[in-house]
Amino acid sequence: MPHDLIKTSRDGVIATVLIDRAEKRNCLDLPMWIALGEALSALSADESLRAVVIRGAGEDAFCAGADIAAFAHERGTPEREAVYGRELHGAFHAIRTCIHPTIAACSGWTMGGGCGIATMCDFRVGSEATRIGIPARNLGIFYAYEEIDPIMQSVGYAVTAEILIEGRVFTGGEALDKGLLSRLVADGAVHAEALALAQRIAQGSPLSARFHKKAMQRLRGGLPIGAEDRIEEGSFAYTEDFRNAARAFVEKRKPVFEGR
Repeated sequence: MPHDLIKTSRDGVIATVLIDRAEKRNCLDLPMWIALGEALSALSADESLRAVVIRGAGEDAFCAGADIAAFAHERGTPEREAVYGRELHGAFHAIRTCIHPTIAACSGWTMGGGCGIATMCDFRVGSEATRIGIPARNLGIFYAYEEIDPIMQSVGYAVTAEILIEGRVFTGGEALDKGLLSRLVADGAVHAEALALAQRIAQGSPLSARFHKKAMQRLRGGLPIGAEDRIEEGSFAYTEDFRNAARAFVEKRKPVFEGR
């Protein structure tokens, strides 16, 4: 499903996936999530590549997450939630399992699903201007198991609790100290460093890189997820708290949570 806001380009053995929606801080609606997953799957199938960079348009944002304004028609019923959850998980899975090393150019806002995209990548480059976090608590959203796993693997239980339960938003320097970012560069240099990193990776053996990525992924392990867990992780979409918070976001006001 080609999409004019998810653009793939190639420079030799390096591919770049651009989320091209700068006017909305590169947030993604459902068709964009689908296109992002399909783009990564196609790149993973191309063995002539050696690295993939994911970036957002402009310097203000990598990706501000899901397009909450679109939730009213994309989510909110069991049928819609089943589709949305499947496609969202598919996009994240395609990024995480891409056979090539993946690099997130975390320039500016890297929030919610944008943080999820970044943590699915093997490398995350940011600057002091980077702001990274997951405001799930502000919307009454439940993050899925597979989305939490790479965060915990990167930063551990305590910092994951800060992100998901406290709702901390980290600066670039804090994110580097916590392990959310792989490296910190000067403001305005994030995209250039992400590409330079991809070029350094491309100079090595692609077979070695692919094997070591696969081995590390397997060694991370993970808990088996059952059918009841799947139902629960999507159940927030039917709560009054979530519906009210989504409306509050669109209306630019603070939500009130009643726990129902």
